[in-house]
Amino acid sequence: MKIYYDSEVDALYIELLPLPTATAETRELSEEIIANYSPDGKLAGLEVLDASLVLGEQLQEIIIENAAGKVLHKMALL
Repeated sequence: MKIYYDSEVDALYIELLPLPTATAETRELSEEIIANYSPDGKLAGLEVLDASLVLGEQLQEIIIENAAGKVLHKMALL
């Protein structure tokens, strides 16, 4: 999994599954959130437009936890 943030356009992309260019099927979940699916229907990524508005302060750091709630990794995004 990879997480990309482009501050120039204020968009956050969470890549769950890498896809070849132009192979994703996109579905708009809301005005700000777009889901990308692989040709076989697997969720490949989520794009959040106007990320700083949608996510607010949550955009400042990323915390990765396991199922038990133990923090595995923590990093500042901005």
